[in-house]
Amino acid sequence: MTSKERAALRAKANSLEALFQIGKNGVTDAVIAQTEAAFNTKELIKIRNLPDSSPITAREAANILAEKTKADVIQVIGAVFVLFRENEELRKKEKEAQKRKKLAFYAEKASDKKKRKIVYKKRESTGKSAFPSNRNKAVNSKNKER
Repeated sequence: MTSKERAALRAKANSLEALFQIGKNGVTDAVIAQTEAAFNTKELIKIRNLPDSSPITAREAANILAEKTKADVIQVIGAVFVLFRENEELRKKEKEAQKRKKLAFYAEKASDKKKRKIVYKKRESTGKSAFPSNRNKAVNSKNKER
């Protein structure tokens, strides 16, 4: 992972809330299972280590969890650390959502163009100019001829 990717992930993690805490028992099987479950729905998670009651530091807890869950430690600040693990299924869902969004945008644009063509044809059939400035010129020229 490059430093720019890591920096971008740190920026995203800044607004996240800690999902759970590591307490007096340290990193247990339950904590590992909870982290795995969190990685099924998210790629980036923030965890708090309770420094007063936990037997290990936040850095040690982050390294242990990263090793057990095959994740990357993004940052450790004080008692809080951030882990990242890429999830291909989530990436596919995001790409599909972006495609749907694009298709909807282009469909809307196409329908707007069709509406504009219909309005222009209606104006054309009435014999009036589509532009108000041209209409004023046409009225002024008819008044001058009279």
